[in-house]
Amino acid sequence: MSDALHGRSLPAHHTKHLPTLTYTCNGHTFHLGQSDDGISNGTALWLGGQVLSAYTVDELKGSRVRARAGEQRRPRAVELGSGIGLTALVLCSLGYDVLATDTAHVCDSVLRRNIAANLQHLPSGAGTIQVRVLDWNIDSDRWQWDHPTRITLAENSSHQGGTTEHLLGPPFDLIISSDTLYDASLVDPFFRTVRALSAFSFPGQSLTPPLFLLALERRDPQLINNALSRAPVSLTRVPTKKLRKALERAGMLWDAVDWEGVEVWRGSLSTSPGRNPV
Repeated sequence: MSDALHGRSLPAHHTKHLPTLTYTCNGHTFHLGQSDDGISNGTALWLGGQVLSAYTVDELKGSRVRARAGEQRRPRAVELGSGIGLTALVLCSLGYDVLATDTAHVCDSVLRRNIAANLQHLPSGAGTIQVRVLDWNIDSDRWQWDHPTRITLAENSSHQGGTTEHLLGPPFDLIISSDTLYDASLVDPFFRTVRALSAFSFPGQSLTPPLFLLALERRDPQLINNALSRAPVSLTRVPTKKLRKALERAGMLWDAVDWEGVEVWRGSLSTSPGRNPV
């Protein structure tokens, strides 16, 4: 039987053929379904999500909330392109409330099922996770924060509105994404979405801007360089040495070639005009 089925977290390219992964991170074991259905890249595990998950455990454990005076809540994250849900579950295990977003196909085929199957097994100190559809091509003035399953509605659909009392929404302390810069046509919609989420989260009322974490795999250097130049804020690359140590502490004793080309970038976003606005 594959090592992956025994809880050893192998690099994603060694496990694409497996319909179910048993994955250990931050002392918790997650059972994650995946699908190589040829319809979407988001229904399988990718290296960027693995590296980013290990890095968040190192970097975000014990994070403080950017709360207004008198406000008490857990740290809150929104993830773009949540895929099979690994990063969302790891953040939840760290005490974050997580809004996990993706396309309708990914949400319906793997993401909701994986979150439901694993969330109930996390300890009492964990946060919560909500899954909602978010289409980067829909302008933020059409987003619906009061819809239970979709932030962006399908074309020609309508929503009467409801309560947001139990739904996660801004302000977010963390905007996070991995394995989402692989198609040039998605770059500007992606960064417009990031910028809008930051604007919703940083209205200038004495809060600090949300942290932005982005993991990518440099398969096409020109595409990645062009994409990073379009980012709405200056990003700093996390040193490879720091990522390697995070992987080792997470029990991922991989050879360098196993995750070659994976990078994590970080920056703080605000509503002020950034570099190369999109």
